[in-house]
Amino acid sequence: MRRRDFITGIAVAAIARPLAAHAERWPTQLVRIVCPLAAGGGIDATARIVAARLSEFWRQQVVVENKSGASGNIAAEFVARSNPDGYTIYIATFPHATNSYLYPSLGYDPVADFVPVTLIGLYPLMMVVPNSSPAHSVREFIAYAKVNKLSYASSGHGTSLHLAGELFKRRAGIEMTHVPYRGAGPAFNDLIPGRVDAMINFTASSLPLARQGQLRALAVASAQRLTVAPDLPTMAEAGVAGVEVSSWSAFFVPAKTPQDIIRKIHDDTVAVLAEPAVRGNLEQVGVVVIGSTPDELAAFLSAEMDKWGHVIKEANIRAQ
Repeated sequence: MRRRDFITGIAVAAIARPLAAHAERWPTQLVRIVCPLAAGGGIDATARIVAARLSEFWRQQVVVENKSGASGNIAAEFVARSNPDGYTIYIATFPHATNSYLYPSLGYDPVADFVPVTLIGLYPLMMVVPNSSPAHSVREFIAYAKVNKLSYASSGHGTSLHLAGELFKRRAGIEMTHVPYRGAGPAFNDLIPGRVDAMINFTASSLPLARQGQLRALAVASAQRLTVAPDLPTMAEAGVAGVEVSSWSAFFVPAKTPQDIIRKIHDDTVAVLAEPAVRGNLEQVGVVVIGSTPDELAAFLSAEMDKWGHVIKEANIRAQ
């Protein structure tokens, strides 16, 4: 029995050594972070800030590869079909939780084809109205909307801004006409002079306009007040419960990536996110830094898919 146990122990160790060696050797070549959006936005900035520090951490070049288009489907499918060796990391965002409801079919499965690594951070939204609006609070806006035909802007059909507006309508018990634009910039061009009545948009781009006096901020769509805008109430505090909306960024890798490599990517990314310099740089581009476990990210994605799936089905929204 002792001899058999000894031989079994040797066999187990022989199997374990190559598995552990994956992470010891990795990475030995360039690592790419695939971004589903064009260069210049908040998700791209997040990817580049993290990539720069991981390059130093791993002593290997980590590059950001932008594959924009089709609301993230091009990038997601590319990563899903990539070798599961850790050298291709996907920085997924909000559409990863909604595209399976918006599109009749996808070339990938957002759950089965990916392994969660870590939730990097959240990008909170806030509600803004033109200065010409008679509403100085969310309650006043709702009262105004109940006797007037109002509209709300978004950066495009099916985006987080569009779905935030739909969720707000339902929770507030009002009707508003959705006006989609090709990005937040054109939407602001109509919102500021009052050609549309409201917008629930990213805090990073809305708050500066509110501080400059070009727009009026009514509330933040987050669970707690934001440190960058402590005087603004949450939607719940303003009288509308259940309107918690943030975009987000998270690292995923292709399914079947070795567990020890996933663990290394997770541990090193979380360590990088905890560094004051990195955290400060991310906060400057509007990120509330998280750094979750893989299990927490899996639960987060499941909750996001369930939440927005209901909104999309109730509003009968389809990709355009």
